[in-house]
Order: sequence, then structure tokens, then C-alpha cells
Amino acid sequence: MQGKIIESLAGFYYVESDGQIYQTRARGNFRKKGQKPYVGDEVDFSVKENSEGYILAIHERKNSLVRPPIVNIDQAVVIMSAKEPDFNHNLLDRFLILLEHRKISPIVYLSKTDLLEDLDDLKTVQKQYQKIGYYFTYYLEDLIPFLKDKITVFMGQTGVGKTTLLNTLAPDLALKTNEISDSLGRGRHTTRAVTLYNIYGGKVADTPGFSSLDYEITSSEELNAAFPELLKLSAACKFRSCTHTHEPGCAVKSALTQRKIWEKRYQTYLQILSEIENRRETYKKVLKRK
Repeated sequence: MQGKIIESLAGFYYVESDGQIYQTRARGNFRKKGQKPYVGDEVDFSVKENSEGYILAIHERKNSLVRPPIVNIDQAVVIMSAKEPDFNHNLLDRFLILLEHRKISPIVYLSKTDLLEDLDDLKTVQKQYQKIGYYFTYYLEDLIPFLKDKITVFMGQTGVGKTTLLNTLAPDLALKTNEISDSLGRGRHTTRAVTLYNIYGGKVADTPGFSSLDYEITSSEELNAAFPELLKLSAACKFRSCTHTHEPGCAVKSALTQRKIWEKRYQTYLQILSEIENRRETYKKVLKRK
């Protein structure tokens, strides 16, 4: 039989096939091969009547995320809060960079706008991201049409309201949420498993909240490719390997001077470029010690 893994919990994989859900385990040979099934995987599996099944083969994946562990994603809704926690440009850019690198289409959804007296500042931010090409909204009715026939991951910093949003979209799920801790300023999130839910004609994943992102981006070229507006301009740079920092004939720096690109995004680019270079230097020092 063939199906899709829709939940992974405590060593069990729940596979959906022809409208039925089967409880399965992974064969031991996956561990020997260094493989592991993930939510979103298309799999071949066997099942006997009145007993659990076994996953036999994992089909090729089109993409994946490590945190959360989910594969074959069509799009990701990055949920950022307007307040509690405050909107964070840098963190949003880091989510977008990760998604660009993973070839996953992003949608930016702003939650908790009711906690603001006005939305003028955020509307300015919205225009900047839309200019780059990102869909950015704070209205639930704008988000719903994007879910049909898609596998969507809801992702964001802990406490921004991912599970609350899912409960609004599908009240029957009654997913558990916890409030922001006043003492820590962090959400006590209760999500324990990655699960795909059937919502508005598509499948949506609620995932554990996290506030830091690990990157596989190890070079200025990869980082440049993860900024659509810089990638477009960089074709006109004098040097193919231009880092947009000190090189002459840099089209990105020229556009920055002319205010054709957003300085906040450029500052994020410089910060992450510095992090990449520092990691590289640290790695070199470690190698020298050996």
C-alpha cells in the first residue's frame, strides 16, 4: 500500500491512505541505512488486519525542514506577532532566508494586531516585504484560500499564536495552548508531535515553537541567493563572487545608495554574512589545533 505520513509520535508513524489512517512502525533496516521517516513522507507500507503496519520504503523527497522535522512542504506560513512578543524584523528575515534556501514558498501572517493602537508602522513594513515579492497579511480571510490542495507548515517564534490560529481555522481540533509566561516572556507551548491536519481542503502542520534557527548556508553565494532582491541585482555586479560589502562596481550597494532596496534587509544580510565568516574562522582554528 502507499500513503502519506501525517503524524509521528513516540516511535509510531500514522499513515493516511485512501481516507484511512494506519498505525505503523519503521523497519529496522532504515536505521542501518541512516534513514528516518518524517511527517509528509510518501511511503510504501504493509498492514495486517488488527495489527500495526510497517513502513517498507520512503519515496524521494522534494524538500525538508529539520526544525520542525517535516518533508514535501508546498508552503510555510511564518507567523509573527505585532505584540507580546514584539514584531522582530531580523527574526522574520531569518525565517524567510531559511525558506528561500529550502525552496519553500513563504507567506507572512501577522498576529495579535488587536494589541496595537494603530497599524501605520506595520503597513509600511508590509509594503516593503510585498515590494520584494512576499505575501504579507494580518487578515485570516486572506490566508484561507492559500491552504487548499497544499501542505502548509505554520512556523514562528514561541508565543506568536500558531496553535491559537489553527484552533480558529478548525475549532474541532481543540489543540492545547499555553499563555505567555510573564516571568520568562516566553510561551509555554504544549505541542509535542508534528501532525498534519485536514483544514480548508489542504493539510496544515502545527509545530513546536522555536526562537533560533540553524542554517545550512555556508557561503556568501548561498546567502545572496536567499535574498531575492539582492540576487536579482547581483547579476549586474562587476564581480561574480561579489559579497556586496567592499567590492567596486557593486550593483547592490549602488541600489542601496539610491534607496531602491530596504536598508533593514541589507543590514540583516550583513549580520548573517558576518556570522558565516566567523563560523568559518572558528572552524579553521579548530582544524589547526588538531
